[in-house]
Amino acid sequence: MSIKDGASATGSKLLKGATILGIAAVVSKLMGTLQKIPLQNIGGDQTFGVYSAVYPFYILIMFLATAGFPVAVSKFVSERTAQGNERGARRVLYVSSMILMLTGLLFFCILFFGAGLIAGWIHNDQTKPAIQSAAFALLFVPQMASLRGYFQGRQNMVPTAISQVIEQGVRVAVMLMLLLYLHAAHYPDSWIAAGATFGSAAGALAGLAYMLYCWFKELKNGSAERLRGQAEEKDEPLFPLVKQIVYYALPICLGSIVVPILNIVDSFTMPRLLHLHGLSMEAAMVQFGVYNRGLTLVQLVSMIAGSVAVAIVPSIAEAKAVGSLRSIRIRTELSVRLTWLLGLASSAGLAMTAYPVNVMLYKNTEGTAAIAILAFTALFSTLNITSASILQGMGSVLIPAVNMLLSTALKAVLNVALLPVWGINGTAAATVLAFAMAAILNIIALTRRTGVRFSPAHYLYKPMLAIIGMCVLLFMLIHGSEAALRSIPVSMTFRQAQTIVSLIAVGGGALAFFLLIFRVGVIDAKDLESVPNAGRKLLPLLIRFRLLGRPQAVQKK
Repeated sequence: MSIKDGASATGSKLLKGATILGIAAVVSKLMGTLQKIPLQNIGGDQTFGVYSAVYPFYILIMFLATAGFPVAVSKFVSERTAQGNERGARRVLYVSSMILMLTGLLFFCILFFGAGLIAGWIHNDQTKPAIQSAAFALLFVPQMASLRGYFQGRQNMVPTAISQVIEQGVRVAVMLMLLLYLHAAHYPDSWIAAGATFGSAAGALAGLAYMLYCWFKELKNGSAERLRGQAEEKDEPLFPLVKQIVYYALPICLGSIVVPILNIVDSFTMPRLLHLHGLSMEAAMVQFGVYNRGLTLVQLVSMIAGSVAVAIVPSIAEAKAVGSLRSIRIRTELSVRLTWLLGLASSAGLAMTAYPVNVMLYKNTEGTAAIAILAFTALFSTLNITSASILQGMGSVLIPAVNMLLSTALKAVLNVALLPVWGINGTAAATVLAFAMAAILNIIALTRRTGVRFSPAHYLYKPMLAIIGMCVLLFMLIHGSEAALRSIPVSMTFRQAQTIVSLIAVGGGALAFFLLIFRVGVIDAKDLESVPNAGRKLLPLLIRFRLLGRPQAVQKK
């Protein structure tokens, strides 16, 4: 096989691996987000509030214990595998497992034995059992992280992908079983929330069990044969290897913990501020749970929109590798524009449908205004995700992290200023403004690094025409379907009726926006040709159905 063929095969393998990991990440995140809906439906807003206050701490501690290590292990294993040093690749795994076992135990102790102190910071004693319950996951996740890094370093993404889905599936299943049992047995809300957080430990154990199965399977399938010729070789010195792994993983870890820190701001400030302004601890947690209804919906929208938009970002790294500044500018602008459009449509659509969607998912209309405000977090969070990914692809790793830290400080200040005045609606506005600040700072950094310019026609005038058209249609669909359902002689509950209204509105609004962005010229044929395979697959359909603003220009080409 020629060098060119080998490079092509390697690129194909990497692309396939990235696709597998991407699909698994979307599936696992989708399950993780959707599981919050039955949690609120069964446990109620107070249980949901306790869970929502605790979960950011769990995520932060998990990142501190593991973040950066899968990437670091993957890098060092890949290097040694490429050199034919199977023994060295194994040693990287053993050393990283040892480090992560110690960090896992350390942070387990911090979370379990420090649960009372953390509950005091949150200003709610009800959170203590849930904090202690979540701590048990730290006994399993770090080891799973090192094994995932090992297989990724060998360019085998399947074990990681499957373990992610298994972990999330078991986590949701155990959470639901404990939730149903504890609720039926009339346990207090604090223990019901603890049962929900224990699902994370059960899922981590299942994911680790699968990774160990893959590891022992590899031991039997020829890996031992590759080691025989290296039996006489000396192992790498322990402490220099530990230093290499930690030094590589630490910056990645620091960059990863920024977003959880922003979420912890709400856990620290909201219950305390709500209590200081007249609510009991229980009522404060109910309000915190109502507020987190909107965050769950935004996370779902951001995940879907962000996954679609960020799909083009790897092409930035390719353009940088060949030194094509023009390609970087074109692809950066298109990535940001796609994200802007998806985020804008998602935000406006969720704000318009907040009332029926709230009833459909959470049974009543509590917090509808907060959901409508939080909807615009989808616009700025997806824009932040894409712009940060592009900056990181260009080597500017610290800029997005610093911008998020500044936004976190702004969020804390705005929470203190706005919550006493407007309640959870003020906190929702603070969240939108914080993410807007992070996104704007990233965009400014992008313009300085690449020289890319963002046309008002493509970002304001034409998109607003599409958004206005979509919103007018949504208004007609919502009120028209409500009127139609009232005239139908079929008995249905308020929630059932609003579910039908939501599905009609969401489906119709999404289709309308998709058609309008082509009709008003927000995206044209030239843009689509910049996306791999779009010209071959999508353009003929758009031309055939006369959806492009100027199809004749395409045909001349």
